[in-house]
Amino acid sequence: MARILITSAIPYINGIKHLGNLIGSQLPADLYARYQRGRGNEVMFLCATDEHGTPAELAAAKAGKPVSEYCAEMYEVQANIANRFGLSFDHFGRSSSDQNKKLTQHFAGKLDDAGLIREVTEKQVYSNADGRFLPDRYIEGTCPNCGYERARGDQCENCTKQLDPTDLIEPRSAISGSTDLEVRETKHLYLRQSAMKDQLDAWIDSKSDWPILTTSIAKKWLHDGDGLQDRGITRDLDWGVPVKKGDQDWPGMEGKVFYVWFDAPIEYIACAKEWADANGKADAEWERWWRTDKGADDVRYVQFMGKDNVPFHTLSFPATILGSGEPWKLVDHLKSFNYLNYDGGQFSTSQGRGVFMDQALEILPADYWRWWLLSHAPESSDSEFTWENFQQSVNKDLADVLGNFVSRITKFCRSKFGEAVPEGGAYGKRENALIEELTRRVRAYEGHMEAMEVRKSAQELRAIWVAGNEYLQAAAPWSMFKEDPDQAAAQVRLGLNLIRLYAVLSAPFIPETSARMLSAMNTLDTSWPDDVAAGLSALPAGHAFTVPDVLFAKVTDEQREDWQTRFAGTRD
Repeated sequence: MARILITSAIPYINGIKHLGNLIGSQLPADLYARYQRGRGNEVMFLCATDEHGTPAELAAAKAGKPVSEYCAEMYEVQANIANRFGLSFDHFGRSSSDQNKKLTQHFAGKLDDAGLIREVTEKQVYSNADGRFLPDRYIEGTCPNCGYERARGDQCENCTKQLDPTDLIEPRSAISGSTDLEVRETKHLYLRQSAMKDQLDAWIDSKSDWPILTTSIAKKWLHDGDGLQDRGITRDLDWGVPVKKGDQDWPGMEGKVFYVWFDAPIEYIACAKEWADANGKADAEWERWWRTDKGADDVRYVQFMGKDNVPFHTLSFPATILGSGEPWKLVDHLKSFNYLNYDGGQFSTSQGRGVFMDQALEILPADYWRWWLLSHAPESSDSEFTWENFQQSVNKDLADVLGNFVSRITKFCRSKFGEAVPEGGAYGKRENALIEELTRRVRAYEGHMEAMEVRKSAQELRAIWVAGNEYLQAAAPWSMFKEDPDQAAAQVRLGLNLIRLYAVLSAPFIPETSARMLSAMNTLDTSWPDDVAAGLSALPAGHAFTVPDVLFAKVTDEQREDWQTRFAGTRD
């Protein structure tokens, strides 16, 4: 049994996430976690809310609430929606936890002891109207790279270029809109990433199985221009992890907090500590996942994220881990995704553009969305959500292929043999040919899933569903019943066993529907079909079942047109 640690990029606390966020990290991570559990492996799947930094403060101010209260409320909202989407986290934590505060301060102390932190006096934008410095998203302006007029002080949402507030053209306060700004001196701590360039370069070179998207982004940051730069890890903010060296005060850093991109990835580790504490487990139980001196040397660690998060996870976070000099587990495979665009534009949380997770669930159950998003995952390039494509995929893949198969075979069996797996007959050439085809396809499906090739996995799963439909159409038990009832019974018996097989194979993609299929087949047998032939005899003759309700309703043209109008790209 393998041990697999899985983390997905932790979502900002500032509001409900859109479907682009979901497919960029959490949903494919859940797919992989569910698959690995289905294969009998030990999985630790961790995620959390990213609660520090300017996004949290600005969202709380907009909501008219103290930031701690706002974060606590939004954590519950995000946890609830994640659960409704079937995201099977072992623990969903919070970066504002005491565990993360202590661990962040611990890492800072270790990095300083190693000579990898330096104090820098730098110039930052100060707002006279607001009476404070304006770090990161507290300042907006025109991007010097692409000319986008609503670029933020940390990154341009349009071209994704990383920025400093002083880079912006015609800057203004995101709090008050004031342009009464000046540049003042302030002191901050910098992580000396440049001192670790060669070590990080060699480490990335050792990851030959990483997606090209991941390594190309990391290499660009390492080698383009002036190469890997030192990065500030503190900010002039009230909300965040107080700057300390372990449990000691840091002279000159009073009133400052660690930069959110320093403490947020550390929450992956702290989240495991939260899990242990919440479940009354000893520290050894979480340390066996994260410390190579405590058993994590045999753990495979996989991260999932959108491409905008790659630089921090291939460079800054590894610099923190390696620079500490302690035996922490480093990521083994980093699966990154391009962007999912929305109906001719871009999804945007800050501008309320696109379909958001809560809205999606108001329209249709989670499995409809899970299937479309995963089968159209933006792996090799950006992909686009359109309502026409969504309707087509739901109707053809889910309703016509999978749903139709389940409905036809169960209803036919009930009408001719009753609600139990029929006896009689033996498998012939057609049945054995189907078993051979399914064996090949299941092995191919496993290969794609192991390689985290999401779209190829979906295509192979659909082909497995199609094979059952084609068999049913060719075997035509409704005709065979008139000539040879025993042979028709064998065909139906195989078809009913296919439903259980499909439920097991489909569970990573559509878990709620999988559970409904198993319930209809009156079985708790979720064993993986290592032997497909044996798997197709799991339900013996005489085994009772029920005919399930329609698994997937088709999306009508009227519904599609209504949704297209209602979600024309903005959210109040």
